[in-house]
Amino acid sequence: MWNNPRLANATATLLYVTAFGLAGYGAARYAAESPAFPLKSIVVEGELRHVARGDIVRALQGRVSGGFFNVDLATVRALFESVPWVRRAEVRRGWPDRLDVRIEEHVALARWQGREPRLVNTHGEIFSGRIDGALPAFAGPAGSEGEIARLYAAFRELLAPIGLEPRRVQLSPRLAWQLELSNGLKVQLGRDTDKDRADERFAKFVAVYSQTLRKLPRSPDYVDLRYPNGFALRLRGAPTSGLRNPERERV
Repeated sequence: MWNNPRLANATATLLYVTAFGLAGYGAARYAAESPAFPLKSIVVEGELRHVARGDIVRALQGRVSGGFFNVDLATVRALFESVPWVRRAEVRRGWPDRLDVRIEEHVALARWQGREPRLVNTHGEIFSGRIDGALPAFAGPAGSEGEIARLYAAFRELLAPIGLEPRRVQLSPRLAWQLELSNGLKVQLGRDTDKDRADERFAKFVAVYSQTLRKLPRSPDYVDLRYPNGFALRLRGAPTSGLRNPERERV
């Protein structure tokens, strides 16, 4: 082999590359495990309104281990995302001794009515948190929060021209929709079908609201839209038994 210059050169080159690779690996491992590259700071960015510094300190204290090169970024991200009001955290190394963290907070859309008081964010996700001030209420079977948030947005857009808002949106265990509006009116929408969706029935009702309900001598407190060609209503102050033979209004 050594009598062949080309083969000898190729072999020598391979040995050099292997040696340099091993040396580089050893240096990288030493740097990763060496106390000469400790983490000294964590820089947090984002529009934070509800995430408190104390909550972050309590979540991370004593739980972040390793130096700059070998700290587990996935673990750090999970610790940040365990903090109340943190929806998502992005964690990156910042040379030479810090971690850069960008936090996305939950934006509360509604209160979720269940066994434990929780909130629903603008993505239709449930999270734990408390907030001061009025928020609409959502209620429904487990896993329905995303669909309720979607219908809430549709109902709100439909109501805007008549100056009302949905105050409560509920999906029953039998998947029937119910609404309560900002003026106290309760609306029974019924179930979605392939040919007749709840939001479409509600759109028809809103379209005639100003010409019908607003002209009544007494404001209604209950409307039933589960009719193919109209709706039933009960006026405020009417006896509950009146729902058996409600007044009818054509759409």
